[in-house]
Amino acid sequence: MTGESNLDKLLKSMEPVLHDGEYVFCVVEDPAAISPYDIIMLFKEDEGYTIIVEKTMADSLGLSYTFISSWISLSVHSSLQAVGLTAAFSKSLGDEGISCNVVAGYHHDHIFVSSKDADRAIKALKSLSEG
Repeated sequence: MTGESNLDKLLKSMEPVLHDGEYVFCVVEDPAAISPYDIIMLFKEDEGYTIIVEKTMADSLGLSYTFISSWISLSVHSSLQAVGLTAAFSKSLGDEGISCNVVAGYHHDHIFVSSKDADRAIKALKSLSEG
């Protein structure tokens, strides 16, 4: 099944979902020491592997982090080739003074915002969706 690429349809049906818990970005040299089932996201960079994990997992592993976030998923199945969705929701969040870190999965877009901004972010995203 291919994802939706029409921006108007994406915005109207994006339905943001706030996941329970707190999430952190960490850098590790060897991600093999961490169960892949505990990693939300893994990305290889020149400086090491960036991972997103639950804060409790990072704490138990003694990993350092500087940003505690909440995880919001957009439930609409967006195409990887869709144009404008990231720009639209990041502008909406930016207009509210909310920083966002975006991860695109195959089926959905995922937004990490400061935990203190989670409720405001959900409100802004729902407002954008309602047009």
